[in-house]
Amino acid sequence: MAIETNAMFKLSYGLFVLTAREGTKDNGCIINTAMQVTSSPQRILICVNKGNYTHDMIIRTGMFNVSVLTEKTPFSVFQHYGFQSGRDTDKFADNAGVRSENGICYVPEYSNALISGKVISTTDCGTHTIFVADVTEAKVLSEDPSVTYTYYFANIKPKPQPKEEKKKGYVCKICGYVYEGEELPPDFICPLCKHGAADFEPL
Repeated sequence: MAIETNAMFKLSYGLFVLTAREGTKDNGCIINTAMQVTSSPQRILICVNKGNYTHDMIIRTGMFNVSVLTEKTPFSVFQHYGFQSGRDTDKFADNAGVRSENGICYVPEYSNALISGKVISTTDCGTHTIFVADVTEAKVLSEDPSVTYTYYFANIKPKPQPKEEKKKGYVCKICGYVYEGEELPPDFICPLCKHGAADFEPL
């Protein structure tokens, strides 16, 4: 049976900053899977790529925070937490961050909620690990709507600029005049500097 991978993009995803602390090291990454699994007791589930340093910190410490990002989140936040590794970069070097009761930083400026978790079980999913956690703290930070994956791609992530078609022609090496065309006539004379075809080169 055929599997169209883009069918997965029809599922609804949010975007979150997942943060952890180990010793004196703070770190965070972007995830798109965080959900409530039970209300009594309050439990949540997160799914984290094993390549993320935050993943390894949670494996060792069993604690994390989820900052629920809003539609007002600028692209720079996704760049900061998602496009570089905490193994090489101190993501909280310029910002000590605001800490929840568990001592872990979170991102209040662009989040509408904070949820803190204490891991009670893990499931190995190959490239990712699913963490199920008891909620130890949860609070509403704003009424701004949560950002979805769809909204991020449509309104936040910069659109790729169309490539300009490379013009076909010749440029005068003396003055920079550009002759547009497939072939430069052998008797062509530059209208600006009056040099001949020998002083032109392809663009």
